[in-house]
Amino acid sequence: METNYTLNDFDYNLPHELIAQTPIKDRDTSRLLVMDHQTGNLKDQHFYDIIDYLNPGDALVMNNSKVMPARIYGEKEETHAHMEVLLLHNIEGDKWETLMKPAKRAKVGTTVSFGDGKLKAVVTKELEHGGREIEFKYDGIFIEILEQLGETPLPPYIKEKLDDPDRYQTVYAKEMGSAAAPTAGLHWTKELLQKVQDKGIKLVYLTLHVGLGTFRPVDEENIEDHKMHSEFYQLSQDAADTLNEVKSNGGRIVATGTTSIRTLETIGTKFNGEIKADSGWTDIFIKPGYDWKVVNAFITNFHLPKSTLVMLVASFTGRDNILNAYHHAIDEKYRFFSFGDAMYIY
Repeated sequence: METNYTLNDFDYNLPHELIAQTPIKDRDTSRLLVMDHQTGNLKDQHFYDIIDYLNPGDALVMNNSKVMPARIYGEKEETHAHMEVLLLHNIEGDKWETLMKPAKRAKVGTTVSFGDGKLKAVVTKELEHGGREIEFKYDGIFIEILEQLGETPLPPYIKEKLDDPDRYQTVYAKEMGSAAAPTAGLHWTKELLQKVQDKGIKLVYLTLHVGLGTFRPVDEENIEDHKMHSEFYQLSQDAADTLNEVKSNGGRIVATGTTSIRTLETIGTKFNGEIKADSGWTDIFIKPGYDWKVVNAFITNFHLPKSTLVMLVASFTGRDNILNAYHHAIDEKYRFFSFGDAMYIY
């Protein structure tokens, strides 16, 4: 397969008005563009039609990570200057990797106070990409304090305020730790998942905590030079057993979203194609030329031009097929990005 692509090979022109600013009223009524990845054939459907494309004996894999109320506002103790802190991930204990604004005021040793001093943070280290390591001080339970003081961070391309923060969580979100939602899962409803289960399809959950590196643009013209961010993942023994059983019985592994794909393919790469219970950090970069090891089909939203996520999907479909699908979606006025419509690729 041709692999010497440059960044511009994954560009496309998206009219601004197609970037969805708000979620659709009913999650599963979003549109679904279905693609046969070998022929490139396309079919316009709705998300609730997904059940027709899943077969008894398949496994549907979903990421149960929950978005943290990761954006908090405070002030510097010394000067009362306004500060914004975005939590990226927990390093250990009460130490977190964050982005702080304005970063130039967040020198090592700076103390920021939130919520009348209920929560304090000391900057302990300057990190690359303008990040800061901070250590929190508080009395009580950290996540409860964060839920009182923090707000859900939305991607930078969404300018509207979200009326219901639960709409930026999947209906099965459970494990707190993401800075952004695994958005392909936003289309599922509990009722539709029950129908999937009733049809004889296994529901399997894993965890990958999404970092904001998801939105970090690729700067290198030669995509081979791009360094991926790391994200924490976990696949339980029960989940691994179910997936192995499905595989051995000839069923397909259908992933919901690129985060589920990254987890499954990380494990498949680590264990030579086998699926095993595992946890750790992944910086896997799936791009054209990659040899898929675990996932047979997947659901995904429409991704940003020149993003690593477009490259990931292109590695499964071929670049021409995916760009053709995106041009079709633009012509048909599909909604793009986090609150947008979905694709099912098999």
